[in-house]
Amino acid sequence: MTEKLRVDRRPDGIVVLTLDDPARRNAMSETMTSAWRETVAGLREDAGVRCVVVTGAGSAFSSGGDLGWIAGRGQVDVPPLRDHMLAFYRTWLAVRDLEVPTIAAVNGAAVGAGLCLALACDLRYAASGAKLVAPFTRLGIHPGMAATYLLPEAGGLPLAREMLFTGRVVTGEEAAAYGLVNRAVPREDVLDVALEIAGRIAEAAPVATRLTKAALADGGQPSLEAALRWESLAQPVTMASEDLAEGIAAQREKRTPRFTGR
Repeated sequence: MTEKLRVDRRPDGIVVLTLDDPARRNAMSETMTSAWRETVAGLREDAGVRCVVVTGAGSAFSSGGDLGWIAGRGQVDVPPLRDHMLAFYRTWLAVRDLEVPTIAAVNGAAVGAGLCLALACDLRYAASGAKLVAPFTRLGIHPGMAATYLLPEAGGLPLAREMLFTGRVVTGEEAAAYGLVNRAVPREDVLDVALEIAGRIAEAAPVATRLTKAALADGGQPSLEAALRWESLAQPVTMASEDLAEGIAAQREKRTPRFTGR
C-alpha cells in the first residue's frame, strides 16, 4: 500500500488499484499522482500481471484533478503550467499503455480527469446511479487529460460535444446505453462484476491477450488489410507457444486450461 493508493496484488495475476482519499472524493492530488506514477511503472515491468482493476474508496470513483493549487496561484505563466499539466496527464493515462487489459470499476462519481481515467481503461463497469461528468467549460477551463479524444472514442462525437459544451451529467445507466461503460449494475456489485470479468481475462492465455490488446489499441486496426497483416504475424506467434498446446489439450479433456505465458 502506498499513500492515497491501495494496491491489492492477487495470486491469479489480478491487481486492484484503489484511489484512497475518500474524504476528498479521491481527488488526484500530487501525493496520489506520485503514488500512481510509481505503481503503474512497476506494473509495466511485472510479467505476472494479467489484468488491472481501478476503483475508488468511499462514495466516489474520483472527483478529478485538484484545481485548488491553480486557484491559489493568481497569475500563472503558460509554459511552466503547460509542462506541469502534460506531466499530470501522461502520468494518469499511462494506465492505457499497460500491455494487459484494464478495467474501471466506477463505484461512484467520475468527474473531469476522474472520468478520463475511467475512459482510459479498456473496460468499464459503473454503478447505475454513478454520475459521470466533464464540467470543464462550466469551470472556465478547457477540457484536459485527453477528454476531447477519450469521450468521442467511447461515446461518439454527438455525446462528447453535449457533455463538453454543457457539462451534462450522465448516470451510469445512461452511460451504458451510450457505450461510455460496458454495463451498469447496482453500486454494491460494481467491484464484484469487474473482478469477475478480470478473472475471466486472467484465465486466458497471457501472450494472446496482450497481442489482442495491442491489435485493438486506439480504435483498432485502420483497415481490413492492416488487420490481416497484423493477424498473420500475431497468430503464428501464439501458434508457436506452449499455451496453444495447453489450450487445445484442455479443450479435448474438457478442463480449464492452465496457461503460463510461454
